Amino acid sequence: MKSIAIIGASGYTGAQMTALIYEQPTLSIQGLYVSENSLDKDKLLSELYPNYSHISLALQPLSPHAKDTIVAECDAVVLATDHKVSLHLAAWFYQQGLVVFDLSGAYRFSDLAQYPKWYGFEHEYPQVLAQAVYGLAEWDQGQIEQTKMIAVPGCYPTASLIALKPLAPLMTQTLPVINAVSGVTGAGRKVQLHTSFCEVSLMPYGVLGHRHQPEIATHLGHEVIFTPHLGNFKRGILATITVELEAGTTTEDIEKAYGVYDNSPLVTVKHNQFPKLDDVVQTPNCHLGWKFDEQTHYLVVSSAIDNLMKGAASQALQCIKIHYKL
Repeated sequence: MKSIAIIGASGYTGAQMTALIYEQPTLSIQGLYVSENSLDKDKLLSELYPNYSHISLALQPLSPHAKDTIVAECDAVVLATDHKVSLHLAAWFYQQGLVVFDLSGAYRFSDLAQYPKWYGFEHEYPQVLAQAVYGLAEWDQGQIEQTKMIAVPGCYPTASLIALKPLAPLMTQTLPVINAVSGVTGAGRKVQLHTSFCEVSLMPYGVLGHRHQPEIATHLGHEVIFTPHLGNFKRGILATITVELEAGTTTEDIEKAYGVYDNSPLVTVKHNQFPKLDDVVQTPNCHLGWKFDEQTHYLVVSSAIDNLMKGAASQALQCIKIHYKL
């Protein structure tokens, strides 16, 4: 039985993470934590999320004493915290010997220069960063098993990379074009006018400047054009991607490439049949659908995931299971 602390448990991802770990017979929750100045401290998780009424756990303030208790009692921590918060917490817990599963962007790039450019801070822990592994569960299993510092991928990159990585050897130098739409839970639980459900109307944002673009490009090994959109629905991501493949590529070549997922139970791939969000919301699954034009050599692939599940919490759970060989 592995004991895990969840920090940032009051947010959508942290609460979802709590519910998933709570159901695992080989994992236990040591405690749920929020910042010391959080308005949610000392509340029951079920007060914030009545659908988790069966989980009678309080949100404890992450005091220095609480951190010491976590180190003494836990095997691992899950960080569902802001990037700048995770930057320091991840390094501290890692240095105390715990396994860290970080859901922020603080350890997703190995290149230190990316952090001030995309996240607005200098990375202060290059030695810890050097041990970090990107936790795209279907692709990085061996490394996830070996390291104690796992950077769980972003939601948009997860949807995009699962679709594109099998095609990488077949791509031309033309940049794949990714158009992706996310539900409003992707913006987090913090109250903001522009992400208030009644204010949301389908629109692009972060055009040619979103921090997930370099994350996708880095872990694909190929530059991309990425345009995210905010949709007026709660959960899910649908990414539709147009990519040019090398002349001479056949439908059979693509089927063979996507065969990499034949033994991946959470990834479903269908030719000429495209996914919809209702098929994946509230699940840990990724559904891919693709179609190829052999005359123009262009392929269109759509990738559907739940942003809070495969795009965050359930992928973190996959990483936990891979690391501990559960």
